[in-house]
Amino acid sequence: MTTSSPIDVAGVAISPDHFVDGTRLASPETFEVHRPIDGALLGRVAMGLPEHVEAAIAAARRAFPAWSALGAAGRKPYLDRFAEEIARRADAFCTTESNDAGVLLSRMRHGVVPRAMLNVSWFAEHALRLQDRRIETEQATHRVRHDPAGVVVVITPWNAPLMLSTWKLGPALAAGDTCILKPPEWAPLTCSLLADAAHAAGLPPGVLNVVQGIGSTTGAALVSDPRIARVSFTGSVPTARTIARAAGGNLVPCSLELGGKSPFIVLEDADIDGAAATGALMYRNAGQVCLAGTRLLVHERIAARFVDAMRGHVERLRVGDPRDEATEVGPIIHPRQVERVAGFVERAVDAGARVLWGGARHPFGAQYYAPTMLADVAQDSEIVQNEVFGPVLTLQTFASDDEAVALANGTDYGLGGVCYGETAHAIAIADRVRTGFIWINSFGIRDLAAPFGGIKRSGVGREGGDWSFEFFCDVKDVVVPKKPFKASFSHR
Repeated sequence: MTTSSPIDVAGVAISPDHFVDGTRLASPETFEVHRPIDGALLGRVAMGLPEHVEAAIAAARRAFPAWSALGAAGRKPYLDRFAEEIARRADAFCTTESNDAGVLLSRMRHGVVPRAMLNVSWFAEHALRLQDRRIETEQATHRVRHDPAGVVVVITPWNAPLMLSTWKLGPALAAGDTCILKPPEWAPLTCSLLADAAHAAGLPPGVLNVVQGIGSTTGAALVSDPRIARVSFTGSVPTARTIARAAGGNLVPCSLELGGKSPFIVLEDADIDGAAATGALMYRNAGQVCLAGTRLLVHERIAARFVDAMRGHVERLRVGDPRDEATEVGPIIHPRQVERVAGFVERAVDAGARVLWGGARHPFGAQYYAPTMLADVAQDSEIVQNEVFGPVLTLQTFASDDEAVALANGTDYGLGGVCYGETAHAIAIADRVRTGFIWINSFGIRDLAAPFGGIKRSGVGREGGDWSFEFFCDVKDVVVPKKPFKASFSHR
């Protein structure tokens, strides 16, 4: 079959075609991919049409019996090689994602690529521990199995394509499922490189397929197909509702990791400068991080000192080209997202919000927005209640612990949170905040064995450790009686 010429991204050759059944698959229709740094056209990639969706599902179904039959031990060598191939392509992944998604090169090199490798190798190892778990009771031995579910659709967002793709593919492949990855249309190129890594690692044809396209067409066709066993999605609440309706018609389980409007609580007994330095981290990736603590809730007695300290940290942030390892704040992914962020700020100011810093586009480039803090915001205002997904934070003060908790819990979101204060005090507050996870005097500490996910509008389900396998597997109880069983209708 004819394939398209590769896209050249700073010397990295990337196929613009789908990857289905171990081969590249071109399309008569394409869509454009632009570099957020300067808006330049990177290339055109294949659009997923109905025939491509059908080919991917058919390939994954053909591959499933043999892949699932390997068992965790049989799949582990493939996945270990997959992780090694990601490592071998580290420079290509860093270059591509910095250009395609605007992710900081330093973050890619020192955080994302190592984590992507671990996402694959760690779950391959962890799957071995799920074999033949037993529950002993007086009457029987219960052999608990985690059987592969079938064909899985993985849909990832544009703010972290490599990390979030491997975060889902790692456990799904380790569980014995076969996968169809639908990359984000605004930043699909990393996922094409991921297909190359899987192919080089020797994953059998059809085990991992990549179909590019628009969510409303390609994505919709994938999640509504009754042959799909699981759908794992990270993205926005409106898209999740559409996916859940489509998959729900076929009773297909969905894992949905959605938006955040997380509180960043600074108690009166907090290390003010430490909290302020961590607060500045919320601008990382231009604020395009779902788990960022975007609502600063600060005790009124220390609010002025905290603002001064954080202002100093923010003023030292270097805004610029993400391909420069010294850059700390890069571009926003797409012109539409820039307009969205600017609109939130403009409406908030019109409603009475006070700009402490930022509040406008940054002069570095058209898709850059200055790190921004807004004060004098009402709890029921749009800027407090809705996810901006840009470098925009709000500041509110509180006078008591009860007020801090009420403010923290006062949105429809519940993904993450941060609480700075004397440790026992901070833990007591954290225990009362309704959220999927919360960091004490820290931010961003993650472990693959721990659960990750949100409550309320922030999502359904948990990822990580055993929780990933609970989703990607069919859990079965094989019951073996400890003494001869005698069938009887007697109730005695």
